[in-house]
Order: sequence, then C-alpha cells, then structure tokens
Amino acid sequence: MDSRVVVWIREFLIDRFQKIRVGRHYSEEVRVASGVTQGSVLGPLLFLAYVNDIWRNIELKIRVFADDCIIYRKIFNISNVEKLQTVLDRLGDYTEGNEMKINPNKTKALSFTRARVKNPLNYSCCKYLGIIIRSDLS
Repeated sequence: MDSRVVVWIREFLIDRFQKIRVGRHYSEEVRVASGVTQGSVLGPLLFLAYVNDIWRNIELKIRVFADDCIIYRKIFNISNVEKLQTVLDRLGDYTEGNEMKINPNKTKALSFTRARVKNPLNYSCCKYLGIIIRSDLS
C-alpha cells in the first residue's frame, strides 16, 4: 500500500475529540481512543479491513455485514454442538485479541427445525439486518 494512504488513514483516526449534545446542552470534549467517526464514508470500509481475517480458524459458515456477524451450522449430534462451541470460543479469543467487544444484549442463538416443537425455545426469534427471523410457527 502506498505510504501516503497509510499516513492519510492514520491522520483520519488519531487525535480526535468528541462531545455529546442533548438538546442545547453539550458535554465536555473528550479524546477518542479508538473506533472511527460514525457516519463517515471510510468507517465501514476501515472496519471491514480490520475484521477481514475473522474467518480464519473457523470451520463454520460465517457472514459479516458492517459490524454484524452471523455464524451457522447444521446440528445433528453432540459432536456438532461441540464444534460450534469451539468456534464460538475461537471467535471470543479473536475479539479479545483484537480489543473488540461483543455486546451480549445483541447476541442471539437461534435454532431451526422442520419438526413440530411443543415448547419452542425462548430464543426462537431475532432481528438481523432489519429482518425478523423466527424459528417457530406460533
């Protein structure tokens, strides 16, 4: 990569400050230690470059769109469940190693089946990229 581009991106990311406005009131200005400017054109591109290797050491299907990530696999037996847990552990290690945080309030597990289930699990519905996904027929 051209060193001028690296310098330009570096200048875009460092020595930034922010303040919060509520109505007509402003907070004190504070230094921004990480992340990209929200609403910037470069933000999503830089984030995708940052997480471009998230799929390494993951044997399952993984899809990334902006800051959303989805991992999925077919589960037929306990071995499949164990493989899924191994991948989730590796993903946790990846995020920790890259100083990223996973928001537990936005983390969902979803189970799909063709069988009729009398008591569907309470995690049978989630919203992904604006689409509501349900795994039960109720």
